Amino acid sequence: MDIPAFYLKKLAYPLAVRRAWMKDPKLPIDIDAPIEEVIDATARILGKEVRDVVVCVIDRLRNQDLIDSVRRKGAALRMIVDGDIAAALAPAMHTSNIDLYAGIGGAPEGVLSAAGLRCLGGGMRAKIWPRDEAEKQSLIKQGWGDRLETQFMSRDLACGECIIFAATGISNSPLLRGVEVEGSVAVTHSVLMRARSGSVRFVETRHNLKKKTIHLRSTQAERQV
Repeated sequence: MDIPAFYLKKLAYPLAVRRAWMKDPKLPIDIDAPIEEVIDATARILGKEVRDVVVCVIDRLRNQDLIDSVRRKGAALRMIVDGDIAAALAPAMHTSNIDLYAGIGGAPEGVLSAAGLRCLGGGMRAKIWPRDEAEKQSLIKQGWGDRLETQFMSRDLACGECIIFAATGISNSPLLRGVEVEGSVAVTHSVLMRARSGSVRFVETRHNLKKKTIHLRSTQAERQV
């Protein structure tokens, strides 16, 4: 789905939480529910104490109220400065200790996160978050006025069954290690996931920078790195 807004308000959660909500839609696994209630429900589903539920939030002023609420609740707070996609996927990763991802982040990143979560089995809800009145009116003029309060699920944002998610880490994140340079060799870490089979493949690649070239569109020639 192509969301014309700059930001989405998001809530991402693991497979166990998604399954519990599917069995009981009355559970407060809802983007409009107070985060305290979401944390309580997640703790019960995962068999954890509230203090052991780890909530990941991007450290931005727009998320300050959410950050304060998580702290008052007493849940474990993990704040990041970037890496919106990796953070949203983290609750569904067995190698991550993050249980929930919440807060306002980029809309394109939300769509990509939904694709990854479709592969991993986790879930996400997202809601358009206009930055100001001007953006809100622009969205209304584009025909999105009746969807400003809609909660989009992962399947709404990433439709279909033939979904493949591929990513390579640039900097370290909960999902992938960043690029590592050892002399003339660069090591990259990538992941390839498929929704239909649920397969997740991690790939480590060593690039010989002495032989690596890049294609210059200006001259249509290959140039050594």
